Amino acid sequence: MVDPITHPVSQAMAGGSHGLLARAYFRIKPYLPLGVRWAVRRVRIPRIMKRNAGVWPIDESASGRPCDWNGWPGGKQFALVFTHDVESEQGLHKVKELAELEVKHGFRSSFNFIPEGSYNDPVELREWLETNGFEVGVHDLYHDGHLYESRESFSRKAKSINRYLGKWRAVGFRSGFMLRQLDWLHDLDVLYDTSTFDTDPFEPQPEGSHTIFPFHVKPPAGIKGPGYVELSYTLPQDSTLFLLLREKTTDIWKRKLDWIARNGGLALVNIHPDYVDFSRRQGANESYPSELLIEFMSYINSHYQGAFWNPLARDLASWFRDQSSQIAPTVPPADVSPSPPQS
Repeated sequence: MVDPITHPVSQAMAGGSHGLLARAYFRIKPYLPLGVRWAVRRVRIPRIMKRNAGVWPIDESASGRPCDWNGWPGGKQFALVFTHDVESEQGLHKVKELAELEVKHGFRSSFNFIPEGSYNDPVELREWLETNGFEVGVHDLYHDGHLYESRESFSRKAKSINRYLGKWRAVGFRSGFMLRQLDWLHDLDVLYDTSTFDTDPFEPQPEGSHTIFPFHVKPPAGIKGPGYVELSYTLPQDSTLFLLLREKTTDIWKRKLDWIARNGGLALVNIHPDYVDFSRRQGANESYPSELLIEFMSYINSHYQGAFWNPLARDLASWFRDQSSQIAPTVPPADVSPSPPQS
């Protein structure tokens, strides 16, 4: 058991900065072709891999269970949550196909849309998702890397984000590029946030939550409110595996899933429809074949049928809030230097 008062879920996560290097990158990012962005990030892969060989993709320290942990609903061995960030017009056109693929394999998931990004509010698509048992969440505001530039500007943007949360009947949020200031997120009217990870040295703020379990983030002294639930993604993002590292198999996903299942944690993955190639043509540098997703979903069902709980992110967060209201929030660990930014 891990004492939730002393378990390291980092001050970096509560109040860290993504550093000058990342800030400069986000300034010039709009002017860089996508292929150049990936090439820039790949230059640093060997050094990052060497430095984090013992903690990625598996950080053994993240397996400790919170005190008073009574397990998942129905006695399930572990929980499994699929989330999706839709980052472009191209991604919008693939949402239904990805959702239907999940339905075919017996899964439901959450799709996060950018309110004021490169595409218009997909009203009909959101309605279709909700009608078919999926969840809609808010992904940043502009997705430009500047959400947390100052406390004052974030407070202004939070008002806009809250309007979209209300309009979309959404209760979940994720920042662009997994940037975070967890203490600022109390400005948002959310049940949960999912801008963190247990371990991911490839992100601009690389310090992880060091846990494969949900945790509460309570407001700082002087701020009223119940706080929110933090759901860290615990399986590497699809963009990290297949675009940045150019993996050709789902072996890393499978190995991490097996480890999470053995430790009874939360397996949460973020998949971008933007990068999934349903055409079967393959060969594109900025996409990967949908067959990899089919293979992974088939692996889950063949190896763990009946052993996992597959709720929507909002349902898991609601359950955790209600079941563990007596568990103290984890206290977040110290900041570290930034890693190269996400494309």
